[in-house]
Amino acid sequence: MGILSGLLGNASEVDIEKLENEFENILASGEAIQKAYKVIRDLFVFTDKRLVLVDRQGLTGKKVAYHSIPYKSISQFAVETAGTFDSDAELKIWISSNSTPAIIKEFKKGTDIVGIQQALAEFMLK
Repeated sequence: MGILSGLLGNASEVDIEKLENEFENILASGEAIQKAYKVIRDLFVFTDKRLVLVDRQGLTGKKVAYHSIPYKSISQFAVETAGTFDSDAELKIWISSNSTPAIIKEFKKGTDIVGIQQALAEFMLK
């Protein structure tokens, strides 16, 4: 996927080696990045122990929020794909026993979120 896909909000897989420097102070001892996906400026980073959502904020993207979710805390997730009249797809993640999703991420129409869904299922069900 190229620049146009990124601007439209499409998820694209990121080379793990490119993230190692940014995450060297964030990862626990012995923890390793397994997969990562980029949506515009934000990242979904799957390690062998947790999901890290990276939210780049502001015009320059210098302000960064890291939201860490251990896989054992994820009780369920749902993916709603774009319908005929709906322009977005949605990923919802429930944490522990909450009755409402703690995290809701939207993706632009045409985004293939299958990779993110598969990675989440793979690591959550280990």
